Amino acid sequence: MYINGIGQGYQDVLRNRTIQNLFFSHANAMPPVLTITTRPNQKPWMTAEVRMLLRTHDSAFRTGDREALRKTRAQLSRANREAKRAHAQRIHGHFKDTRNTRCMWEGIQAITNYRKTSPSCDSDATLQDALNDFYAWFEAQNNVTAEKSIPPQNDQALYLTAADVRRTLRGVNPWKAAGADNILGRVLRECADQLADVLTDIFNIFLSCAVVPTCFKTTTIVPVPKKPTVSCLNDCPPIALTSIIMKCFERLVMRHIKTQLPPSLDPLQFAYRSNRSTDDAISTTLHLALTHLDKKGTYVRMLFIDFSSAFNTIVPQHLIGKLSLLGLNTSLCNWILYFLTGRPQSVRIGSSTSNTTTLSTGAPQGSVLSPLLFTLLTHVCAAMPSWNHIIKFTDDMTVVDPINKDNESAYREEVRELVSWCEVNNL
Repeated sequence: MYINGIGQGYQDVLRNRTIQNLFFSHANAMPPVLTITTRPNQKPWMTAEVRMLLRTHDSAFRTGDREALRKTRAQLSRANREAKRAHAQRIHGHFKDTRNTRCMWEGIQAITNYRKTSPSCDSDATLQDALNDFYAWFEAQNNVTAEKSIPPQNDQALYLTAADVRRTLRGVNPWKAAGADNILGRVLRECADQLADVLTDIFNIFLSCAVVPTCFKTTTIVPVPKKPTVSCLNDCPPIALTSIIMKCFERLVMRHIKTQLPPSLDPLQFAYRSNRSTDDAISTTLHLALTHLDKKGTYVRMLFIDFSSAFNTIVPQHLIGKLSLLGLNTSLCNWILYFLTGRPQSVRIGSSTSNTTTLSTGAPQGSVLSPLLFTLLTHVCAAMPSWNHIIKFTDDMTVVDPINKDNESAYREEVRELVSWCEVNNL
């Protein structure tokens, strides 16, 4: 469905943070506060009732009241057995649903008392700024100016319904970390019915005007070292925290984009396609290779490619040109262009935050749309001879070339063409 003519009130919504402040006030005021005190060496089955009986038992022991001591000892023994039984039931409950890996992992942690300790970056005053510059270094290589296209008169902006927004809010993972706006996923999920109509109006205004507010596309990066000792900036891969509201917005747009794509698009791309997975990509690769190897005097050449910082290299203007060729309308292409450009980014280490850098190159890490947009950027990358194949899963590619009679000319030409394509597309 589409809508025309929505634009009133856009400036008010975009410039002020009234909605964001409303989230904070209700999130801080409405939920009840529960204070939990933990003590060293406390048994996992210990409850408030057991602790109270333990204090009563100690008091009776100190006063020398044998009758009270006998009663409290029996009560304490029963309470201990009941607490241990309840604790065992909680542990067993973690393993009832084999599809819920998070719940199973929590059960294993409870049994083993496992506590993961991740290496952290040093609290150097200049490290966060250095990392922010390092993560944004592709920006200096992009000299293409992003410009919106004028939509034709019959162009219609995407229109979202309150039912779709409500369903998306109810599916929010409450465990996800909040983005730079500090709006928690649990608030969005629990208040989906109350927020659906408001957010639907806001989303439709943004789609009609082809804009995304800055507070929605602000990214906070938390570097997580790959090893205990950090020797270079590359040892700190970024974990990007983006707005959960924006992720819901992206998910709604992504569903629409998928409905606009032809089913035959890029048949050897196995990511973000219905009924496809990594297993299908592996099976297809093995089938192509083994089928050819059944013939005499043959072998197979394979080239495995993993693009470095693939999402960070996307040039938005080039991407929009490919999306237009796929049939996405101008309004939606303009919205995607606005989403990818002018993105504030900062790096946070502990309580210290770097200066903010504004990016107009690449797609934000950790966002919902970025992987799909990358697959649409690379859909034209296909093998030229019909007997060659390029198997893709997002930013991972495998060139499969069946060789006959030691003739590798087609394979080497395929690799040269692929290298040229990567250079043109900033990969």
